[in-house]
Amino acid sequence: MSTILKLARRLLAVSQTGLHFAREEYDRERYREVADIATRLLALESSHSAQDLHGAWFVEDGYATPKIDVRGACFRENRILLVRERSDGKWTLPGGWADVNDSPSGAVEKEIEQESGFTARAVKLAAVYDRDKHNHPAYLFHLWKMFFVCEITGGEARPSYETIDVDFFPLDRLPELSTGRTTATQILRMYEHHLRRELPTEFD
Repeated sequence: MSTILKLARRLLAVSQTGLHFAREEYDRERYREVADIATRLLALESSHSAQDLHGAWFVEDGYATPKIDVRGACFRENRILLVRERSDGKWTLPGGWADVNDSPSGAVEKEIEQESGFTARAVKLAAVYDRDKHNHPAYLFHLWKMFFVCEITGGEARPSYETIDVDFFPLDRLPELSTGRTTATQILRMYEHHLRRELPTEFD
């Protein structure tokens, strides 16, 4: 992750939190200026305009916190269940944003069913990773990624409005991955947790 992205993201978080708590218009104007500077810096390193970046960040207000992404690793005869994303045509572990009022396990089980057609049960929280520390492409938001080992309980392969294909792959012949969502290293690590359930949950 570039230094500019890291610093600009922090400035945007400070601005968002400051606008939530500040009551004096003088202070609020300064926090808006901080956001403007941060998005202009980001625009210098991306193909997006400062206006678009500002709009994407300030969809939410309140105290700024990391977003939560959940991913489910389901294995069948030493093959991993992957779904092909409609957005980029590449493959990933099923998953996505955790929704309000979902538990962590409920969120990943729901994502697996929605994206693959299979029902599953989360049996182990294998890892909670800071996205910035695990070789993912740069991204505007700060994410924590929760990886679960899951067991398929029913259903059948079925694409969705987010996915165009569903399949199981040998670990030594993985397809082109959507690395913003899942990396090969993470899939192989989930296989270790699948084989050795006693391994402690990894973090950071």
